Amino acid sequence: MFRISHFMHELAQAEATGAYPAPKRRGGEGGALRPHTGPVVIWNLIRRCNLTCKHCYAFSADHDYPGELSTQQVFDVMDDLHAFKVPALILSGGEPLLRPDIFEVAERAKQLKFYVGLSTNGTLIDEPLARRIHDHGFDYVGISLDGIGATHDKFRRLEGAFDRSLAAVRHLQKLGTKVGLRFTMTELNAFDLPKLLQLMKDEGVDKFYFSHLNYAGRGNIHRGKDARHLATRQALDLLYETAWADAQAGGNHEYVTGNNDADGVYLLQWVEQRLPRWADDVRQRLTAWGGNSSGVNIANIDNVGDVHPDTMWWHYSLGNVKARPFSDIWHDTSDPLMAGLKARPRPVTGRCGACQYFAICGGNTRVRAQQVTGDAWAEDPGCYLTDEEIGVESSDERVETTAFSSKRRVIELVPTDS
Repeated sequence: MFRISHFMHELAQAEATGAYPAPKRRGGEGGALRPHTGPVVIWNLIRRCNLTCKHCYAFSADHDYPGELSTQQVFDVMDDLHAFKVPALILSGGEPLLRPDIFEVAERAKQLKFYVGLSTNGTLIDEPLARRIHDHGFDYVGISLDGIGATHDKFRRLEGAFDRSLAAVRHLQKLGTKVGLRFTMTELNAFDLPKLLQLMKDEGVDKFYFSHLNYAGRGNIHRGKDARHLATRQALDLLYETAWADAQAGGNHEYVTGNNDADGVYLLQWVEQRLPRWADDVRQRLTAWGGNSSGVNIANIDNVGDVHPDTMWWHYSLGNVKARPFSDIWHDTSDPLMAGLKARPRPVTGRCGACQYFAICGGNTRVRAQQVTGDAWAEDPGCYLTDEEIGVESSDERVETTAFSSKRRVIELVPTDS
């Protein structure tokens, strides 16, 4: 996750004081992790969902799935995560509110002092359910809105979904629960981003999460409709200007992006153009951030207990918490993918490996490379920066995002020596 607002507030402070602020260390989901902690865990407690969204990485549908973790198994895993110093749990699905014990799980998580987030489509949240969510002390509720009105409904494949999700935002806002809007951009909905940012302002929402499309589940099947690079740059320009204006005005809204760590490099270019005297400071801070953290500071547990480097790697299991503790699985670098993800630097090749900003983005999102080429260490086709911008020799052989094919070639995930 790339926290645009964090950098914009530092820049605003620098402009106001004449000195770039010293780095702050914050624990939990809201900032940099404390030393010697486990990863933030995104936990898909249930795969069932009342929607069948076009970009769903879990291929969720409205029926039960066998083999899901029981309440006691969830509690046992939670104890291990607590001992492993995992700072935050993001409870997700499917639709997590369809799980009958969701509030028991949340209560136990709060007792163990985890930061607890809820990732939901919001369509089930009426006033009484919003009250239950608020009373159970969720630190944050992320509600997905992938467009305005009919755009969202088409994306989510349910007529009236937008109105129901927006009502959920309002119910929770009224109670004082921290709410964020979650938006995944593709060619089908990119035009609605300005309207959603205005909606955020009008509704007094605290946070906006902009997700680049990642190639997992239905998102992989529909990757042919991924937003093209120019549209991506235009979206980032809008987000950066919006976050900068908020920071200058002393606002406390959060603007973050996910699934494309080139966003950090693009921010550095934004600073070089607009606030060049702070470019070296921002470069140092971005290098310390380090880009993609899949398999390092971000983890995923799915509904049946399989562990993945992040939520987009559901097709690749590192092990199952029914058989081994999460803490053992997470440290095990005998798995070639985990060995590569935890390596510094990662064994990334091609255009990404040669990029002069590799230390900032960390090679970007490995799952896109693997889904398109079969090689997890190839270049990320989702990088929207030009060869000239990243200092590599121009080539006509760039990996292009092609339409999904179930017959793609699969290459073994063995790190290279380069």
